[in-house]
Amino acid sequence: MDSAFVFIYDLAIQFYLLAIRVSSSFNPKAKQFINGRKNLLNEIKDAIHKNEYIVWMHCASVGEYEQGRPVIEKLKAENNNIKVLLTFFSPSGYLQRKNSSEADYIFYLPIDTKKNAENFIRIINPQFVIFVKYEFWFHHLIELKKKNIPTILISGIFRREQLFFRWFGKPFLAVIKSFNKIFVQDKNSFALLNEFALTNAVLSSDTRFDRVLQVKNNSKQFPEIEKFCFDNKVIIAGSTWPEDEKLLIQFITQQKKSGLKWIIAPHEISEKHIGSLINQLGEKTIRFSQIQNASNDKQFLVIDNIGMLSSIYQYGTIAYVGGGFGKGIHNILEASVYGVPVLFGPNYKKFREANDLIQTESCFSIQNENEFDFKINQLLNDKKLYSECSIGCYDYVKNNSGATDQIVQYIKKEIFKK
Repeated sequence: MDSAFVFIYDLAIQFYLLAIRVSSSFNPKAKQFINGRKNLLNEIKDAIHKNEYIVWMHCASVGEYEQGRPVIEKLKAENNNIKVLLTFFSPSGYLQRKNSSEADYIFYLPIDTKKNAENFIRIINPQFVIFVKYEFWFHHLIELKKKNIPTILISGIFRREQLFFRWFGKPFLAVIKSFNKIFVQDKNSFALLNEFALTNAVLSSDTRFDRVLQVKNNSKQFPEIEKFCFDNKVIIAGSTWPEDEKLLIQFITQQKKSGLKWIIAPHEISEKHIGSLINQLGEKTIRFSQIQNASNDKQFLVIDNIGMLSSIYQYGTIAYVGGGFGKGIHNILEASVYGVPVLFGPNYKKFREANDLIQTESCFSIQNENEFDFKINQLLNDKKLYSECSIGCYDYVKNNSGATDQIVQYIKKEIFKK
């Protein structure tokens, strides 16, 4: 292994950790990142029972957890003896899912140092490991390779500009090659890995397709939301950020007499943000926690909790998914599976499903309020276009499902030896 690369990598980790420590004095998420890892290895050691068949799955955050969830649920359903240990890198993932019943143990991932990786893997002693999408922690992967612990990557997606495919990233590429199998989402990723002689790659799909179908087939019903929507056309804005909400409110201000109902589920649900959003929307707004007291004239419903959105999309006529005016869009498949056409901002290029659905003209990217206005009115007024978009969205999800079964069959055959 290139010692210079390892030195630079370790230095980068320490600088990152230092930056998090400094920002923890004023940033709540950074504080949670640090506090959640205090005495972590001892906590894990005390929790784990000896001689358990541990399957370790690691996810960056909530989105990656949703990708891995169908796999671990199917594994547990078919193998009563396994114990699933789930780790998260981000506080948002851990805090939202720390009480999930799908896993037996849920922790933060220790900071990626050589010592932490050695101790962590020695303590949990996993029989095999699942990494989700794009989490590649150098020392943890090296330690797994040393101990010959079967390790797979699921729902992987790769781009040429990533570290591994540059001249200075060759040591990391060698570690990526150590995965027993890499299940990739798309043909471009598969071709790129083959170009760099990664023969352990296989083209599957994204397990999120299976997950959103699973959610749709077991959708929670909300009678109070049905009553709020009644026979109106409904726009659902999910996982919105302030940049998204600014655009939405500009549109709403000009469309107050349109008769539309709106359900807005912001990404940030602090009381301060919810209160600010309600003030901007005006007196015809109700928050979900107070919906029992809602009068029939309410036009805007603000979701002030986490966990409902994926089921709420069933009530939508059109969806707007946030994040596209920031770092990147959130999950558009959660709406698409219900046959709901989706609009989103311009930052979508890294998301395969967005590119695919734009290509089939089933979903649309908008740059500003004028484009949003045009596309909303077009979808509401052109029944033929709306029907084509709706069918296109659902068919896309259905036709790309099946990755979970492919992955589980591999695990059963190659790891469980069944």
